[in-house]
Amino acid sequence: QVQVVESGGGLVQAGGSLRLSCAVSGRTFIDYAMGWFRQAPGKEREFVAAISRNGGSTRYADAVKGRFPIARSSAKNTVYLQMNSLKPEDTAVYYCAASLALTTKLSEYSYWGQGTQVTVSS
Repeated sequence: QVQVVESGGGLVQAGGSLRLSCAVSGRTFIDYAMGWFRQAPGKEREFVAAISRNGGSTRYADAVKGRFPIARSSAKNTVYLQMNSLKPEDTAVYYCAASLALTTKLSEYSYWGQGTQVTVSS
């Protein structure tokens, strides 16, 4: 089985930066594409960013494109979401997930972390 654990959430001022980390264990990390999703209170979970198995391709939601680069470290079995120029509307629980191929579809992710809260104050 694959275990996915997010960390790095917290409270940050608008305009600030925060880096989320997602540690993956239980299987070979390179076998999985990875994605980040977020869910605000009362809202549907939405796609944020994804990265292919080898890190060569990425996908971003329009709302975060240019602000939230995604990257991965094979040496650390970890995927990162660098959140820059944060806005109050970025406030949400952020989830990391693993899939067999690069995708933006929530339903195609097989393994999910428990989520980490990101709160952006104005």
